[in-house]
Amino acid sequence: MKSPGNTFSEFAAGARDTLPMMIGAAPFGVIYGTLVTASPLSPWHGQLMSLAVFAGSAQFIAVGLIAGHASFAVIWATTLIVNLRHILYSATLAPYVSHLPARWRWTLGALMTDEVFAVAYAHYQKRPPGETGPYFFFGSGLAMYLNWQLWTVLGLVFGAAFPGLQSLGLDFAMVATFIAIVVPQLVAVRFVAASLAAGVLSFAWQGWPYKLGLLAAVLVGVAVGTALTLIEGRPRNQHAQGGTR
Repeated sequence: MKSPGNTFSEFAAGARDTLPMMIGAAPFGVIYGTLVTASPLSPWHGQLMSLAVFAGSAQFIAVGLIAGHASFAVIWATTLIVNLRHILYSATLAPYVSHLPARWRWTLGALMTDEVFAVAYAHYQKRPPGETGPYFFFGSGLAMYLNWQLWTVLGLVFGAAFPGLQSLGLDFAMVATFIAIVVPQLVAVRFVAASLAAGVLSFAWQGWPYKLGLLAAVLVGVAVGTALTLIEGRPRNQHAQGGTR
């Protein structure tokens, strides 16, 4: 059983390792808060969305659709499609958290974002599956959650005072954050090929309605990565079978 000191050190390490991602998310939160002030939503609606939804891209899309008077069904379906990538995140992390009680899995799932996934996965890769506790993941997720609330508040406050804040190009910080998430993972040809396929197609299909082009590009990237993984593994498996004869 872990001592309270070890538990706190893991929690603190998770929060510490997430700091660069928190900095990258800060302008994104400010822009979101600013967009809320320019939409039909009240500021408290925007803050409540950050508290309950905690999904930056889905919140941006929802605010835009609400401003365009889209129906509830369209808003729900579009944000669902955009967030389907979390299924892939969950499948990737499942071997490392499946031994945890349900209350922990639900909590960690609620706190998972793109940035938290990248930090947690990098941490778990260094350890055997099933031998890590929830505290590093929890520290990372809680730090990002509180960070998002803070910058949403500031965006709501300063967005009302400076209406043109969203036009300053602050959104590039989020692009840089995603580059920092993806590039360290490109350690094999199959990863590079999958990323290129998804990236090129998401750009080519960006005009599809309801962000379906993004989802289709992700599926193609997954298919490319899976196919190359199977191709790379086949000669080794055949060699291993030949050696046992």
